[in-house]
Amino acid sequence: MTYARPLMRLLEALEKLPGVGPRSAERMAFYLLRVSREETHNLAQAITDVRDRLRFCEVCFNLAEAERCQICQDPTRDPSLLCVVEEPKDVLAIEKTSAYRGLYHVLLGAIAPLDGMGPELLKIDELMRRLSDGMIQEVIVATDADKDGETTAVYLSRLIRPSGLKLTRIASGIPVGSHLEYADQATLARALEGRRELS
Repeated sequence: MTYARPLMRLLEALEKLPGVGPRSAERMAFYLLRVSREETHNLAQAITDVRDRLRFCEVCFNLAEAERCQICQDPTRDPSLLCVVEEPKDVLAIEKTSAYRGLYHVLLGAIAPLDGMGPELLKIDELMRRLSDGMIQEVIVATDADKDGETTAVYLSRLIRPSGLKLTRIASGIPVGSHLEYADQATLARALEGRRELS
């Protein structure tokens, strides 16, 4: 059975979302057909606003509405601690724990040679410039506990270790092969508290 063209376009668009297959796309599409016009308009507007109003922070590359994100503008944060993560969603995951009050640096990815993602495509040069200003005393590497995250952690270790800064990696508690965004708050808080020095 073939659906009407507008519905087919919606199904194709929904299937492009991560983790959404044909069945999930159908459920979402038929849900959207049942809700009010106002609700579908609000959803469409929220998607448009995210694309139009958000940018990357000029300092840490977290998501921001202005040139600097709220965390970089917060004077109560500890400027001597810098947590390096892969994506903005990882900042949110760590913030939910309330276990960390330092600053962040978002790499916007991880080193993944098989996917054509080398270190030059990440925000590593910007990280090294931040580390040279003398404010930061400890760098916490909080990349994912998968192959790409570990590769990135080792690469960062080789770059940062000669500077003499304290360099730590979040502790176990995050299962190997998993992503920060899926960890519960208690596990993530434990991992932060039990971080270890990278050798």
